[in-house]
Amino acid sequence: MNVTLGLIYAEICEEIDMGNWQQREKYLTDVAERCLRGHKSFDLRRSHLVQASQISKGTIYNHFPSEADLVVAVASAHFKKRLERAKMDQEVYATHLQRFLMHHCWSIRDDLLHERFTVARVMPNSELLQQATDDNRYAFEQVYSEYIEWNHHQIESMGVVEGFDRAELVANYLRGAQINCSDAGKHYNDPHLYYQFSYALAQLLGHSDKRLPKLNDYSDWLAELEARVEAA
Repeated sequence: MNVTLGLIYAEICEEIDMGNWQQREKYLTDVAERCLRGHKSFDLRRSHLVQASQISKGTIYNHFPSEADLVVAVASAHFKKRLERAKMDQEVYATHLQRFLMHHCWSIRDDLLHERFTVARVMPNSELLQQATDDNRYAFEQVYSEYIEWNHHQIESMGVVEGFDRAELVANYLRGAQINCSDAGKHYNDPHLYYQFSYALAQLLGHSDKRLPKLNDYSDWLAELEARVEAA
């Protein structure tokens, strides 16, 4: 089989195996995320995905016309997962404060457990967004704004405490905590991590006087998550 026929065959196989455009893009962002595990900088390039994904260079460059598009697409996939988890937390936790705290504890645990690249290191970033194509920029802006709106709704529903811009304080703290936990090599199964993290969050929210989860609650929560994985 010559090179041209080989590429055509590869393209046909991709269409059969990967389905539509959205399915293939999800596959590519999943591969990108795996390639970035344990990395402290976004050093992945589109060319790296060719071998890692077994998808042709032309197809990958169609999905990600620039390196900025790859970063933006990975960030979009990240926030989609966070939004999916937020919707699950709506059903699990009764109060807005508990829901907010446990959602962000889960997010940190998920990053540490899977050694995920910390998206907060690179996004949101207005310069990168301007370099990306309209479709990828719009997709990111949509999912990111929806996730931010969910967070703001939880904060407002707790009862806003006057004196500071609580949403901004919390957003800056969350971004820093995500990066610091990764840099410090924190262990995903340490209940003290989530206990201290939640206490700091509650302070910034102005709701430290409310009933907060105890250290034992985090131990039980972690054990329950571990049990679910073993049962799966």
